[in-house]
Amino acid sequence: MNTKETFDFAPIAIGVMRLGTWGANMSTAELTAFIEGCLELGLNDFDHADIYGGYSTESDFGEVLKSRSDLRDQVRVITKCGILMPCDNRPEYAIKSYDLSASHIRKSVENSLSYLGLEQIDVLLLHRPDLLIDPEEVAGEFEALKQAGKVAFFGVSNFTPSQFSLLNSYTPLVTNQIEASITQLAPFNDGTLDQCIQHQIRPMAWSPVGGGSLFKPSDDPGMEQIRKVAASLAEKYGIQMDQLLLAWLLKHPSKIVPVLGTSKLERVATAKAALEVDLSREDWYRLLEASMGHEVA
Repeated sequence: MNTKETFDFAPIAIGVMRLGTWGANMSTAELTAFIEGCLELGLNDFDHADIYGGYSTESDFGEVLKSRSDLRDQVRVITKCGILMPCDNRPEYAIKSYDLSASHIRKSVENSLSYLGLEQIDVLLLHRPDLLIDPEEVAGEFEALKQAGKVAFFGVSNFTPSQFSLLNSYTPLVTNQIEASITQLAPFNDGTLDQCIQHQIRPMAWSPVGGGSLFKPSDDPGMEQIRKVAASLAEKYGIQMDQLLLAWLLKHPSKIVPVLGTSKLERVATAKAALEVDLSREDWYRLLEASMGHEVA
């Protein structure tokens, strides 16, 4: 019987994808300082995936946690599995594909626990939908991992509403991590966020400020219109544009958890300040109108 479970997410999650070889390539000392800074800001949810850094970023993060038990006891780790990505660390993968079989999920969890130096993953997400998924098999493996104390909660990432409903009918899920921002409106219209409200789960949003595309000139008139309106509203509220874009997401009643993609502590602090911004409904729709390119129906 599927019973509702909840995970008390921090208001903002710290994405680690760009901290390693896919971005800042932080040393252990730099990563330690970054983790400490995030914790000082009261943000303790770190969003991982096994593939980040070509299957290396979990290990980088783990080097910190293995030497600093005080930090290990404070951080909460969200990680993902299910993508098979050919790279130097996985030469056995011939092509990029997905595998959400019980055996692959179990192997991925064991790897992540070892790399991170943890006894338990706080939240495990299935990274992308596997069209060959057997929800009963996945549910059984989730229960086994929970009973073994290896994973506390489970969720999905990038699942459509129907894919979420199917798996959630077999096993309780606590989130769907999706792309959502003022430049990615699909979740607002395709039932994804409605479903989260219905099931009282908080969605996570990757690329919450549109991947930085709004912070540089564009040949796309639509992007320029969003940027123009966003800049005007940011001036009105006396805030930075990235804070405005986060505040726009945060106003939604599904209680979206933005996943930050920055490696700079000052930008993490700036993002946290967006929690205090309360856009008026009219201004929220003004930004939506700019993104759609027309007034609401």
